[in-house]
Amino acid sequence: MSRTKSHEIFARAKHLMPGGVNSPARAFGAVGGEPIVFERGEGAYLYDVDGNRYIDYIGSWGPMILGHLHPVVKEALHAAVDQGTSFGAPTERENTLAELIIDIVPSVERVRLVNSGTEATMSAIRLARGFTGRSKIVKFAGNYHGHVDSLLVAAGSAAATLGVPNSPGVTPGTAQDTIVLPYNDTQALTQLFETHKEEIAGVIFEPVVGNMGCVPPAKGFLETMRELCTHYGAVMIMDEVMSGFRVAMGGAQQLFGITPDLTTMGKIVGGGLPIGAYGGRADIMGHILPAGEVFQAGTLSGNPLATAAGIATLKTLKETNPYPELDAKTKRLEEGLLAAASSAGIPTVSGRVGSMLTIFFHNEPVLNWDIAAQCDTAAYGRFFWQLIERGVYFPCSQYEALFVSAAHTDEDITATISAAKEAFKAL
Repeated sequence: MSRTKSHEIFARAKHLMPGGVNSPARAFGAVGGEPIVFERGEGAYLYDVDGNRYIDYIGSWGPMILGHLHPVVKEALHAAVDQGTSFGAPTERENTLAELIIDIVPSVERVRLVNSGTEATMSAIRLARGFTGRSKIVKFAGNYHGHVDSLLVAAGSAAATLGVPNSPGVTPGTAQDTIVLPYNDTQALTQLFETHKEEIAGVIFEPVVGNMGCVPPAKGFLETMRELCTHYGAVMIMDEVMSGFRVAMGGAQQLFGITPDLTTMGKIVGGGLPIGAYGGRADIMGHILPAGEVFQAGTLSGNPLATAAGIATLKTLKETNPYPELDAKTKRLEEGLLAAASSAGIPTVSGRVGSMLTIFFHNEPVLNWDIAAQCDTAAYGRFFWQLIERGVYFPCSQYEALFVSAAHTDEDITATISAAKEAFKAL
């Protein structure tokens, strides 16, 4: 499979952008080699600049749940472009998208549109601190909430410790009020609240982790978190940027029956265009400026193109309810991949919730980052490239989830399993 033109474009990009990319997730650093340069997408497929076709399981890292270039979304965007691309002023589409979110997401009574998932999590954390008058935020190792300074931290030596910066440019002062815990560790979370009691402003977490691979919550973990936050007056912030409208129409909170105080959203809420949102209880959201005093603003927030794509996507999801079929297709893919690995004698385990899936190159269930970090990432990298040569595009990291879309057919799943059988044997 030739990628000569892709190589030439990337070589030029390295002289124009740091590392030749505009996001490190695209750099292929975890699998080696050079990133593929794509030209277009349609349905379940991506086409690179050399004319190669791939069955796409990235979907722009989640938002393309309907597939690429869905006709309803395309039509909505064309109509929006004809009216203008940005006003920096209110539009009715903002109301329509907000109404859809409030109607669909169980916990959201008021919502604020922003421009990215990072903006959503950053704003939700500020709001939690402003609402409670407290400083400390709890996060979990292996959960990613965007490139927010105070969340780019790593745990220290103890099970529960104040975070230390793990990126140059993040100061110790910025990280000093972030506490890092192991994911799925109910006991550590309980002990932390008992120790810090009324110092904790909020807990932010992925209800289905997608950034150390797909890791579901352990039984009782979310329920205990909800009880502790209620008891100690902390704000429970559910980061559904990835899982929102993906694992169920109402997100993971609907699937698991958990009601957070605040929810952050992105990806699917914009139908593939740049957008984010955060929302929740009306009494908490009432503290955001101009209703309250907690500052947050954005010139392009509620952009008419992004809201048009988001409205079209959410309405289509409500009308078509693809979730049972998505679950069934992803389960079939999961079982086929595990069987293919087993027949080749390669230890693998899976993590899956709905249409989010990861095949871990490991021999025990992955519950947290300490276990995930033991995966054979080199073997995954070789597997990735074997799939690429067979026209299948998987995540370019062992620690990213793959996504099945409504556009994937049974034939696509069959072809992917067949390619995986060959790829595992080649390892």
